[in-house]
Amino acid sequence: MSNLQTVAVGAESTSLKDRIAGILIGTAVGDAIGLPYEGISRQRAKRLLSGRLRHRLLPGRGMVSDDTEHTFMAAQALLDETDDATRFAKKLAWRLRWWFLRLPAGIGMATIKACLKLWCGFSPQHSGVFSAGNGAAMRAAIFGAVFADAQKRATFVAASTRLTHTDPKALMGALAVADIAALLIQRNSAQLPPLNEIIQTLHVHANRQPDEAWREQVEQMRLAWQENVSVIDFADRLGLQKGVSGYVYHTVPVAIYAWYRHFGDFQSTLESVIGCGGDTDTVAAIAGALAGAGFGVTGIPQNWRDGICDAPINVALLQKVAEQLSQLVQTGQSSGGVRYLWLLSIPRNLFFLLVVLWHGFRRLAPPY
Repeated sequence: MSNLQTVAVGAESTSLKDRIAGILIGTAVGDAIGLPYEGISRQRAKRLLSGRLRHRLLPGRGMVSDDTEHTFMAAQALLDETDDATRFAKKLAWRLRWWFLRLPAGIGMATIKACLKLWCGFSPQHSGVFSAGNGAAMRAAIFGAVFADAQKRATFVAASTRLTHTDPKALMGALAVADIAALLIQRNSAQLPPLNEIIQTLHVHANRQPDEAWREQVEQMRLAWQENVSVIDFADRLGLQKGVSGYVYHTVPVAIYAWYRHFGDFQSTLESVIGCGGDTDTVAAIAGALAGAGFGVTGIPQNWRDGICDAPINVALLQKVAEQLSQLVQTGQSSGGVRYLWLLSIPRNLFFLLVVLWHGFRRLAPPY
C-alpha cells in the first residue's frame, strides 16, 4: 500500500478518481481529436480541415485509436497486478495478444512485431523489438497515477516498455511521461509547478543512465520555456517543420512542452500540439493525459468528452476503470479488470478501418 499513490487534500484538491479519469479520458480525447489530422502537413491541414478544432473523424464525432487502447489495456493489467512487475507484464502481454487478433487499425510496426513474437511463444521480457517509437510512452501516464514510489513506478514502466520496445530511448520517454504524471497526482494543486522541479524530474533517469540526446531535449525545453516560445516554434527548433515524427524523443518533448506552456488550459494544449502536424493523435493523447492528470476530467471540454462515439472503449468505460483504479490506490484492494463487451471490438475495428480508408481517399482530393 505504501508504494501506491497518496494525494494531499486541500482547498484546491481534486479527487483522485477525477484525476485518474482525467488521464484516461484526456488520452482518449487527445487521440480522437488528433486522429483526423495525423500525417497531414500544417499547411494542408489549414486548408483541408479549416475552422475550430473539433471532432472530425465522423461528422461531429470522434473515435479512439491504439493510443487509448494501449492505455486502457495497461490500466486493466494494473487492476490485475500491482505487486510484481513480471506478473503485470504477463497480464498485459495476454491483453496485447488478444487485442492484436481483433484486427486493430493503424498500429505501429514495432507493436505488430512484438505481438507476433508473443504469439510465437516469446516471453514478455523478450518480445520487444529495437525501436524508439511511441508505443510505451503513449500508455505510460497511468503508471504515474498508481505508483508513488519512484523505483516501483520505474520497474513497472520498464516491464511495460520491454513488451514492445527495447531501445533505451523508448524507456526514457515513457519514464518521463510517467514521472510528470506522478508529480501532478502527488502535488494535487492548481498552481503551475516550478520550472526547476519539472527539469529535475525530467533529468532523474538521464542522471542514472547518461543519455546526452535526452539531456539535449530537456535543455531545449528549458530554454524555450524561459523564452516563452510557442509550441510550434519549439517544434521547429527540434527540426520538426514537417510535423512531429513517431520518434519518442520528438513526441514526448513536444507533448510535455505544450502541457507546461498551456498549463491548466486543455483546449489550448491540444490546439498547440495538433497545429504542429505529424503524429498528431499520439502527441495529443500524451499531452491530453498530462493535462487531465493536472486538473481532472472536469478540466476537459464537455463537448469534446461527449463527442467520442465509440464502443466498447468509450468515456463511460474509462470512468469505470478510473473508479476501480482509485479504489485500488486508496485501499490496496482490487476486484480485477473491468468487464466489458470486448466482442464488439471486431465489428467496430472493421468499421474503424473503413472510416480511416475514407479519410485516406479524401486526402487525395483538393484543396491541396
